[in-house]
Amino acid sequence: MRDRWKFHDNRYSYFMTCTVVGWLPVFCRTAAVQIVADSWKYLQRERGVVIFGYVILENHLHWIARMRDPGTDVGDFKSFTARKVIDLLAEKRESGLLSQLALHKDPKKTDRPYQLWQDGSHPETLETESLLRQKLEYAHNNPLKRGYVADPTHWLYSSARNYAKLSSLIEIETRW
Repeated sequence: MRDRWKFHDNRYSYFMTCTVVGWLPVFCRTAAVQIVADSWKYLQRERGVVIFGYVILENHLHWIARMRDPGTDVGDFKSFTARKVIDLLAEKRESGLLSQLALHKDPKKTDRPYQLWQDGSHPETLETESLLRQKLEYAHNNPLKRGYVADPTHWLYSSARNYAKLSSLIEIETRW
């Protein structure tokens, strides 16, 4: 039997969730969001990752992508963004948030003082267009459900804007 939360096949797209430890509000900072966007752009440009959708909220993000090597690409994304965001917080002297990242760090991770992301990304294989559409709608409606916006396209850090042909954080593939 397949493990539900593993990458199985690079022929399919995956819906993934990356959550900050302790659900801490790291992505209220524009510079932290930009680190995520730049990392996605790198994956698109250098590794051929195809991103179909995303949303970034203050403490987690969802993204839908197809990758040649999903386990490596997502692992590298999380490692790179964690290092860069922690460096940003240190540079900005955000000691309160850094102490929370240290407090919520898994005690088994003795090789680092902080942990940004919870372990795993809970990848869900999207084998059909209807599943992709369902997960895209779920991601886009996240800010709406939280009461942050009245319309998903009003959230600046969402591919709902791409699908509405509005200015967006990154370019994505809107044809499946």
